[in-house]
Amino acid sequence: MAYRSVFRPDLFAGQTIVVTGGGSGLGRCMAHELASLGAHTGLIGRTLEKLEAVAAEITEDGGECSFHSQDIRDESGVAATVKTIIKDRGRIHGLVNNAGGQFPAPLAAISKNGFDAVVSSNLTGGFLMSREVFTQSMADHGGAIVNMLADMWRGMPMMGHSGAARSGMENLTRTAALEWAVAGVRVNAVAPGFVASSGMDTYKGRMNEVFPKLRHQIPLKRLGREAEVSSAVSWLLSEGASYVTGVTIRIDGATMQMSPLLPIPDHNASQPYDGFHRADLPNILKDTDNK
Repeated sequence: MAYRSVFRPDLFAGQTIVVTGGGSGLGRCMAHELASLGAHTGLIGRTLEKLEAVAAEITEDGGECSFHSQDIRDESGVAATVKTIIKDRGRIHGLVNNAGGQFPAPLAAISKNGFDAVVSSNLTGGFLMSREVFTQSMADHGGAIVNMLADMWRGMPMMGHSGAARSGMENLTRTAALEWAVAGVRVNAVAPGFVASSGMDTYKGRMNEVFPKLRHQIPLKRLGREAEVSSAVSWLLSEGASYVTGVTIRIDGATMQMSPLLPIPDHNASQPYDGFHRADLPNILKDTDNK
């Protein structure tokens, strides 16, 4: 079985596309789809074993990839890793700033170190990757960058550090789209809502009680799938989005529009797109009907 993308198989043939956080979750899914569409996918992440596992999957499926163990918060390390990729591949056509992470806590309980760590992972690291890819490659050849945001439009209770970082990344996306347009570089973002991804299993305590109930807060009455985020990213990287830059696509099942003025009853009218043939439901959602 192969990845069931909605795009033509050779969409990214001959291109090198870098995906940060490529060792698990959404990054793993996006790396698989891009490879299935002909791209040489460059995986970047902190855990070598995870990168090796995803690279083995992609190779087994007939795709091309390389991997680099690198903390995107390390400025000199990022510069060196980008230089290595360009030396090996000639140029970088696309970048997906997917790496990030956070921990649940009320604002009053977040230390400066904790706040800085989340902002560094979700904002500063993406800036460093974008800057180095631009200055070392895209400034001369053009390209496309897609940044990862989140459902932060109404604030992010218990995730205030992440909300601040994601909001900053949205503004960075708009700014880069303006400054780098002259070089033929497009910069966009996606903002997933509640998606059934392995990242859910990293949370403990009260979050384990919340996740299985999330679908009741979504007009489509289901969680998103990794492939539904990946397909939007693939489109933004493609020539089909050549006139699209500086925008954010919300992939949230209309969660932001949910209103107490219009209660939406349970339904199953929205069927998920399960294009990722190697997708695994997070353990917290297995054996439930809340997915």
